[in-house]
Amino acid sequence: MLSNNVSRDNIRNFSIIAHVDHGKSTLADRILQMTNSVDSRAFRPQYLDRLEVERERGVTVKLQAVRIDYKADDGNCYRLNLIDTPGHVDFSYEVSRSLAACEGVLLVVDAAQGVEAQTVANFHLAQENDLVIVPVINKIDLPTADPQRVKDELELVLGIDSDNAVLVSAKEGIGISELMEAIVKYVPPPKIEKGLARGLIFDSHYDKYRGAIAYVRMFTGVIRAGSTINFMAAGRDCEVNEVGVFAPDMTPCEKLESGDVGYVIAGVKNIKELKVGDTVTDAANPALEPLPGYRGIQPMVYCGYFSTDSDKYEDLRDALEKLALNDSALVYEPESSAVLGFGFRCGFLGLFHMDIIQERLEREYDISLVATAPTVMYRVTVYGEEPIEIKNPSEYPENVKIDKIEEPFVRAQILTPEEYIGPVMELAKDKRGEFVSMDYISEMRVKIVYLIPLSEVIFDFFDKLKSCSRGFASLDYQYDSYRPSKLCKLDILVGEKKVDSLSMIVHSESAYHKGRRIVEKLRKLIPRHMFQVPLQAAVGSRIISRETIPAIRKNVTAKCYGGDITRKRKLLEKQKEGKKRMKSVGNVDIPQEAFLSILEVEKK
Repeated sequence: MLSNNVSRDNIRNFSIIAHVDHGKSTLADRILQMTNSVDSRAFRPQYLDRLEVERERGVTVKLQAVRIDYKADDGNCYRLNLIDTPGHVDFSYEVSRSLAACEGVLLVVDAAQGVEAQTVANFHLAQENDLVIVPVINKIDLPTADPQRVKDELELVLGIDSDNAVLVSAKEGIGISELMEAIVKYVPPPKIEKGLARGLIFDSHYDKYRGAIAYVRMFTGVIRAGSTINFMAAGRDCEVNEVGVFAPDMTPCEKLESGDVGYVIAGVKNIKELKVGDTVTDAANPALEPLPGYRGIQPMVYCGYFSTDSDKYEDLRDALEKLALNDSALVYEPESSAVLGFGFRCGFLGLFHMDIIQERLEREYDISLVATAPTVMYRVTVYGEEPIEIKNPSEYPENVKIDKIEEPFVRAQILTPEEYIGPVMELAKDKRGEFVSMDYISEMRVKIVYLIPLSEVIFDFFDKLKSCSRGFASLDYQYDSYRPSKLCKLDILVGEKKVDSLSMIVHSESAYHKGRRIVEKLRKLIPRHMFQVPLQAAVGSRIISRETIPAIRKNVTAKCYGGDITRKRKLLEKQKEGKKRMKSVGNVDIPQEAFLSILEVEKK
């Protein structure tokens, strides 16, 4: 069992933040190797990326905490609690939770690419939490690296004094010693306040043998194994089975004191009782007030998840409960579909977040899913009534007079080289964007701000932005406000029956083109049946596009090799009556690819 015998003044709690692919995970690897925190035989690249999907995609999606012991040049031994964070905009909530458990951050910037959009967003998050920011310029070994230009950008865009910026190459291991000394020198120790035990739950996960495990940053007091703690928001007392730290794996220790980062296992089997942002305290001598929690998260994108096997509805619910414990940005509620049965309406921070959650459900919980077309939340106002929020197109009010429809707009911040200003502005205009401002952050780089409908951003805006700027532009966006728009509901009818899971809310000007592309796509994807299947796109009661899937024909007259023509007519009439009867009772099988085709249509 590890000991906590270290001076509180020699503790450093810090996080690593950066834009995507600026080298956070590699830098964390070098820090672990230099401090011998991981056995050389057990080491692997991207060590703190524990999820299989993270390692395959090369993108961090979960924050990870690790404790490191480091002997500095001044001869003192320091205890460093490092939290590695994601860089993708869809996982910014993970970053904000990590920062609440720290006193300082390493702001990593690519020496070749410079300050990017997510760099700016993460910098402001760190500022809001009053953290000490240590700038780190990574990848100085690249032939295109220009550290001096990046230093100038740090001062001009972020207002950071770049004289203390540490130059490193995480890949080559250059400058890591200087970085460790900078952490010890600039990141302050935790403020030790006398008081009753209070610890902030900044993350959690579920273990099928030990229950829900809370990741805790202690601010005051002590929690020991064997004591009884109270979850203040849940109002429940639990006996602590084990406390420990991440070194880097879960390692039991005697106690967690003020300033420590670790975990608490208290046999919590009911997942709903443990909430990220809750405060743990000593049940025998409880604190009077909880710590400030986290701001509520507003999902950006909604999508329906249904199990392909209707008997696995309960399994899907349990899987979502456990995954929501590990990813507090995921929200869900039950819903039902006439075509797909019972499932859940889930809210996400973006399309990439949705993709990761679906992959984790299928891999980690062995559930085969059907996902409906993603949508955003709209506000619809009927004359004389209060606005209603619509997460699902099936909730769109029918046969009433609508006063106005509002959709969410985001403030999109685009950083791009000067030569791509034209294509970027043209793309934003095509996506119904409203120009706000344009500023030069250096001689060659420009920051452009637009207000753009969220529904236009989530599907393919980022891909097209990278394409029109040859990969040099970067994007960050935050919710701005709801604004009135000319929108309508586009229904898809298969066999003259509405398929609610294929409906969508679209801009009126693009309804015909999207409806046309959807029915053309469905005609190729839905298999032929023994009867003719019409495919229609409709706005209200008006059909705006139609395709037809022809019936599978059987040559019933093949056996009639002679005789009167009336024999053949009789057989054909009998077949015609049979197909009519089959059409009235038959169901059209719609494959999963048909629901995914909506995504492809949106991206055109």
